[in-house]
Amino acid sequence: MSRPQPPAQAQLPEPGQLAESQKIVITILGDSLTAGLGLTVAEAYPGQLQQLFASEGYGEVEIANAGVSGDTTAGGLRRIEGLLTPNVRIVVVALGGNDALRGLGVGQTRDNVDRIVSGLLDGGIRVLVAGMESPTNLGEDYQRGFHEAFAQVAATYRGRISFVPFLLEGVAGNPALNQADGIHPNAQGARIVAEHLYPVLRGMVDQLPVAPS
Repeated sequence: MSRPQPPAQAQLPEPGQLAESQKIVITILGDSLTAGLGLTVAEAYPGQLQQLFASEGYGEVEIANAGVSGDTTAGGLRRIEGLLTPNVRIVVVALGGNDALRGLGVGQTRDNVDRIVSGLLDGGIRVLVAGMESPTNLGEDYQRGFHEAFAQVAATYRGRISFVPFLLEGVAGNPALNQADGIHPNAQGARIVAEHLYPVLRGMVDQLPVAPS
């Protein structure tokens, strides 16, 4: 479904003004990076994704922020059943950072993400997996295994899900794009995260079958 650019002065509908049957809900299952620790709702990357969709005329797209600070892939797995509401068409799986910070086994992380993806696909949901990297202080073997855990899930479901290898691409490790803790993006960093995810999500929305009215 191609979208013309809205006129500069066009008044775009807010998601809440649309009938339920018209909405395309994209839920982002994540941790404090998604919840927007230290940021306003609008500054966090899900809020900035909402702005990007609205600016290109996707008034029916609603971003639902399901970020929970401190959450792990195991926590996300326990939460997926509650995400499967009728209007949710796409889920972004953006978990794993806390698994690495706690030094959890990479096999456990991989299996949890796999089960999340499998459960969502079984529920008829389109899925985007956003990978995560581990801190350097856990050693090269752990770093490599953690990175490969997400790639292995993507390979398992190749052709059935979308994959972004690293959620914080271009942001992690840059002091100018992060808050004082060096972990959570500031508003500028969150914008880069949103811009990194947006083309993939827009493509997924464009490929959705039209919902019956």
